[in-house]
Amino acid sequence: MIRSMTGFASGTGERAPFSWAWELRSVNAKGLDLRLRVPDWIEGLETALRGVLGKSLGRGSVTLSLRLSRDDTAGTLTLNESALEAALEAMKQIEDRAIAAGLSLTPANAADLLGLRGVVETRSADDDTTALQKTLVADFQTVLAKFLDMRASEGRALQDILTRQTDQIAALVQAAHTAVVTRKDDMDRSLRAALERVLTHTDADEQRIAQELAMIAVKSDVTEELDRLTAHIDAARELLAQTGPVGRKLDFLMQEFNREANTLCSKSQNTDLTRVGLELKTVIDQMREQVQNVE
Repeated sequence: MIRSMTGFASGTGERAPFSWAWELRSVNAKGLDLRLRVPDWIEGLETALRGVLGKSLGRGSVTLSLRLSRDDTAGTLTLNESALEAALEAMKQIEDRAIAAGLSLTPANAADLLGLRGVVETRSADDDTTALQKTLVADFQTVLAKFLDMRASEGRALQDILTRQTDQIAALVQAAHTAVVTRKDDMDRSLRAALERVLTHTDADEQRIAQELAMIAVKSDVTEELDRLTAHIDAARELLAQTGPVGRKLDFLMQEFNREANTLCSKSQNTDLTRVGLELKTVIDQMREQVQNVE
């Protein structure tokens, strides 16, 4: 089953004190182009994510973004001993000076001390990014799975379209075979009439004229073009039945289809065959547009 190169998925997660949001999208590209926007302070995260994407995708311009936020209140309260000692010493000096000045101060309590800047500190529950990196990579697997499901779903729709277009090409090739049979009788009559006119009005060598007419017949023969078109149809059906990236091969095959259709039109010398050739070119062009979306 083929896959599309277009896709989108998003997801969220959290691990105190962090929360995050993923966004993964892709569009058509000749190769695999990975563009990641993730926090660079999480050691090894981008490398790990690139590895995961590289193993799962064959083609496409892929953009992955990670928005990470941190709750600074979700930490551990720690008493700063040196700051507390300094605060107590300052309070003692203030009380001594107040007494010397004959002033009476309201007694301080623990809450007053805790409110002083620097006496109590908040420390992160996890300053090591190794565990966070592993958590994020594991969480990303869910987003990637949804992304691949979307590309596969798009691929199934593409496969139906490409299969119908391949069948259209096959029907037109069969119509071309029929037109060639009709054209043969018309060309025979036309060539014989031309030969009679030439022999009647000129003294040209009959053998030379016969050779020229034979060359015309050879140049107008489309048997090889129709045979190659039939072979290309078989190749397209085989590729559409495969799993994995086949977009490049299909794109090359469309070039071959187009080349044979152009040659068929240039050799047709028949209204019906020309019409079939033009219809072939139209379907091939439509099919080639769809192939640009195949991974």
